[in-house]
Amino acid sequence: MPALQTDDGLPLHLRQWAPAGSVARGTVLIVHGLGEHIGRYEHVAAALTADGWQVAGYDQRGHGASGGPRGSIARPDDLLRDLARVIDLLRGQGAGPLVLLGHSMGGLVAGRFVAEGQNARAADWYRPVDALVMSSPALDPGMRAWQKALLAVAEPLFPGLAAGNGLNAGWISRDPKVVAAYKADPLVHDRIVPRLARFIVDAGQLVRERAPHWALPTLLLYAGADRCVAPAGSAAFAAAAPAAVVENHCYAALFHEIFNEPEQAQVLQRLADWLDRRVQQPAPLARASA
Repeated sequence: MPALQTDDGLPLHLRQWAPAGSVARGTVLIVHGLGEHIGRYEHVAAALTADGWQVAGYDQRGHGASGGPRGSIARPDDLLRDLARVIDLLRGQGAGPLVLLGHSMGGLVAGRFVAEGQNARAADWYRPVDALVMSSPALDPGMRAWQKALLAVAEPLFPGLAAGNGLNAGWISRDPKVVAAYKADPLVHDRIVPRLARFIVDAGQLVRERAPHWALPTLLLYAGADRCVAPAGSAAFAAAAPAAVVENHCYAALFHEIFNEPEQAQVLQRLADWLDRRVQQPAPLARASA
């Protein structure tokens, strides 16, 4: 496993899963959510590798086995720069079409990363990718007025002060086994600093604003009964985005972690079908010589 560090020297824990066949159809890069880690996506990786995809994922800084204070960032674009590092590594492996698959905060990070490509002069961390999948993305964190007021005060005064993120484990899934495993997982935490909360709020607003100009093939899957983030953020993005570019599905009865709900097989199949239809595969000759 190659060593990977952030540009400010933190170790990033990376995982890769090989496809079932000898030649990968491409690579799906998973970006996990707030407070969790890439190990919780083992079953998603298994479904994708069985369909011929190479899968990669990493623990974001301040999460899992990666470095950094829990739930913290030092600069507003830290998570975006870290994602660029992983993409550079995967591109260097010649992995074919690259699809970002982000869940919750990871969906927001992936969406914000893609949105940068709309700028006439993109940030130095921007890298083009071939497709995007957002799962219950935190495009609207659902903050109440008093929470926004508190953030406005806390962020300039105490940007790195960690506090509880306010998420109830019972909100992630209707499957009690999933909830119990989440509570017992030593790599799961509930920390967040105001600087990270500010990034989530600002990035979500920017992605929603950029929706009418969206050009990258995108699959948006979100939970209608979500209490971790506001489904209205995803609905607003879907309503504003070009229908020919963004395909969206709202699972009305599902909780936040749609890949961990009792209906997960349906969600994974929809993902597989969309990848089959929308992600261009390498030509046979290129695949044979890879």
